[in-house]
Amino acid sequence: MTKENNLDISIIPFSELAGRIDAEYYKPVFLLGHKLIENKQSRELWRLADVKGGKRLPKDETFSEDGIPYIRAEDVKNNFINYENSPKISSELHQKLKSYQTKFDDVLITIVGNSIGDVGIIKFKIAKCNLTENCAKLVNLKEINADYLFAFLLSKYGQNQIAREKVGTSQPKLALIRIRDFKVPVPNKNLLDKLSVIIQEAKNVQDNSEKEYKEAERFFFKELNLEGYKANDENISIRNFKNCLTVERFDAEYWQSKYDEIEKRVSNIPQKSLNDIVHVKKGVEPGSDAYSDTGKLFIRVSDFSIYGIDEGEKRIPDELYEKLKNTYRPLKGEILFTKDGTIGISFALNEDIDAIVSGAFLRLKPKVKINNDYLALALNSYYCKAQIERMSGGAIIAHLKPDCAMKIKIPLLSDKKQEEIAEKISNALRLRKEAKTLLEKAKRAVEIFIEENENTALRWLQK
Repeated sequence: MTKENNLDISIIPFSELAGRIDAEYYKPVFLLGHKLIENKQSRELWRLADVKGGKRLPKDETFSEDGIPYIRAEDVKNNFINYENSPKISSELHQKLKSYQTKFDDVLITIVGNSIGDVGIIKFKIAKCNLTENCAKLVNLKEINADYLFAFLLSKYGQNQIAREKVGTSQPKLALIRIRDFKVPVPNKNLLDKLSVIIQEAKNVQDNSEKEYKEAERFFFKELNLEGYKANDENISIRNFKNCLTVERFDAEYWQSKYDEIEKRVSNIPQKSLNDIVHVKKGVEPGSDAYSDTGKLFIRVSDFSIYGIDEGEKRIPDELYEKLKNTYRPLKGEILFTKDGTIGISFALNEDIDAIVSGAFLRLKPKVKINNDYLALALNSYYCKAQIERMSGGAIIAHLKPDCAMKIKIPLLSDKKQEEIAEKISNALRLRKEAKTLLEKAKRAVEIFIEENENTALRWLQK
């Protein structure tokens, strides 16, 4: 490795070429990481774990409203994996796919698409759970534990191996055979155990965060008379022609009785359309050619959840950011709302973000008095999701028109009750941040172990 004319140059003997002759594979950062790991007691991953794939749904099969969870690539987001929002498959379909299940302490890696290299660990215990073909699972570990492997793959040395071994540009892929050849340094039991303690602590804190958020939801639904609500199975609804003309909807999906029941339950609560509550701005799509390795974050739906913005992988150059920021930078006091992809995810910003939001978002700025965290929770609730579903005719749609979004009705609870809900959300977000800090601590400890030694890593963990 050398530097010439401000360019990083790697000089590789022909005998050391690893079946690849592209310069990208021999970037100095990859070679340095490889050397550091080789200096430790390291093993190929196939010696430490079995690397297996998931399974796609068979042709003509689809998801069910209830059933067995099916973990998708988008459920793997460098964190603990949560199956509650995953789609479901029927018991009959599960029987066809039961050889491709995932379970407690499996470590997952996404292996296809723009989110390639995202890592997750299973910490839930349920009897049945299926896995997409877009993920690899690392199971049956030897010499190391799942918590350490999870932290290693999150670290820059794990991520660099993933970046090095993926192939393709428009639809990158990471082959299982390449994952099996990853080099993993093996620490002693003391460091393994200490990392497990930190990872478990992070999981406990995150569980408490989710409980706090669910408590805010429960409070909201109780006030709306929707606590414990479950749609009935009635599939007959009789309407007059005038009602159909009024809303210009003649399809049976729109007139399902469950929507009437929800509206009836909430009818005693004052409501306003979103259009009467917020000003709206849109995001922007600069095009994939505008992405760069460095620069400011470009926020996509895959980088976003009800808990906020994750550190996504897409960047745009600083010069482009300067051109766009006055119009498309997300600011404190706005609520981000997804209108494309996974529709209706919302989060209230409590600070300005040095980033640009994609065209899949609407930026909502209240023009009347309403608590922003409360508004975000209302938009995330199944009450508002039911309205979106009704607008779409019950289909799983990839796009919600902004003018349709502005028709969503928002229940307006008293200021005091909004504040109570907002306080619970604030607690949930604080705990979420604590959990993320603990994961970062574990990840950094692995990096210190690789760069220095185990004792220094242990001292870092004891801070």
